[in-house]
Amino acid sequence: MSKKQHRLGVSEVTLVTRKLKLEPCDPDALRLAMGEIDALYGLERVTYDTDKNRLSMAYDASRLCIDQIEAILARHAIEISHGWWTRFKEDHYRFIDQNIKDNANKEPWSCH
Repeated sequence: MSKKQHRLGVSEVTLVTRKLKLEPCDPDALRLAMGEIDALYGLERVTYDTDKNRLSMAYDASRLCIDQIEAILARHAIEISHGWWTRFKEDHYRFIDQNIKDNANKEPWSCH
């Protein structure tokens, strides 16, 4: 484990990074959405690359999931790219986030 300090609610064990390509949108709406996302408990960081229209996030998947972030974007009328690759990544992110959340809630056991 590294000695890096994480934000409150973030465990290095369940820390994941996510990148979503966004459709061009209103910069003010994006700024508001990013502020709301940044305030979520369990979020490590959120950044936006204007050249690539890409939102990058790092969060604790045992506390947050991609659906919560997408809901905030939808509330601010920010659309995620409709390309097949972005949709494929979203589904993969959902699966991994749910798997991490399920495993974090289970009691570890051993048959030895």
